[in-house]
Amino acid sequence: MHNDHKSKLVRRLARVEGQVRGLQRMIDEDRYCIDVITQISAVRAALLKVEQAVLKDHVAHCVEHAILSGNEEDQRQKVAELLEVLNRAQR
Repeated sequence: MHNDHKSKLVRRLARVEGQVRGLQRMIDEDRYCIDVITQISAVRAALLKVEQAVLKDHVAHCVEHAILSGNEEDQRQKVAELLEVLNRAQR
């Protein structure tokens, strides 16, 4: 992963961490359930964006490298990993 891309993801994850701490406070303070659920949805959406960015980076670098290498075993492995993670994401 390139350093500029990595630093963006780290910043995004720091924001998610802050959102999760906010959720903990909301629950500690017995905040309105719908407000808590709204925040949970926001955290899930933020994590999904991180997941998509990491997946995009994986395809652009790891999978592309396997394709360009000509190593059929590596190509099969990368495609299998990709399919497995996509299958898990749909659950």
